[in-house]
Amino acid sequence: MKVRTMAEMMQSGETPEILFWVGCAGSFDQRAQKITKAFATILDKVGINFAILGKEEACTGDPARRAGNEFLFQMMAYQNIQILNGYGIKKIVTTCPHCFNTLKNEYPELGGSYEVMHHASFLQQLIDEGKIKIKEGGDFKGKKITYHDSCYLGRSNNIYEAPRKVLEALDSELIEMKRCKSNGLCCGAGGAQMFKEDEPGDKRINIERTDEALTTGASIIAAACPFCNTMMTDGVKNREQESTVAVLDIAELIAASME
Repeated sequence: MKVRTMAEMMQSGETPEILFWVGCAGSFDQRAQKITKAFATILDKVGINFAILGKEEACTGDPARRAGNEFLFQMMAYQNIQILNGYGIKKIVTTCPHCFNTLKNEYPELGGSYEVMHHASFLQQLIDEGKIKIKEGGDFKGKKITYHDSCYLGRSNNIYEAPRKVLEALDSELIEMKRCKSNGLCCGAGGAQMFKEDEPGDKRINIERTDEALTTGASIIAAACPFCNTMMTDGVKNREQESTVAVLDIAELIAASME
């Protein structure tokens, strides 16, 4: 895929409609790279002029701040803000709720104010505008899908409807878990928990959450966050259900169903 960087665009005197903020997971995690690819494919098909920062993009600092290293967070944030402001970035879309929350809610007080969208809201917008056309009788027609709410998308930013609207466009059957929306259960990776060992307990959070998803009888667990995706995938493997249940990001579901 040919994805242009901001530096390349600036050289040719162009300005992209949006900056796609890839995030650490989307850049380096093999599983999350597929989500990045799916989202970039959608943007290409729809004809949106977008760019990435490439090597100039650093971690937003979310895990550092959540783990209590405020100094490191501010260092990383200032570095990113300098680059974003240098390019005169106005609109950012990201596939990671952690990046989304940090860029949208925490960068303004450090001098970085942008219009930031999560890909769930952005995909819903494209569907509403009729830019994304779903093929008739797509791969997911009539399939049972359950959606796992990411904490940083749901409780932190009140985005519950957008990802569900995106899934409705697939003509599949959406089955809610017992704990959903504002009452949803964390996948167990938020707050930098992704990078540390478990604390003592009887059951891992991701197993608890995966069990709730499996109870719905859905054949697809949809997520909108690379961390949630990892945790739910691990849970499905732990329960030896990977041959019958798939964990997919909403971008992957849409990319596979587009005309």
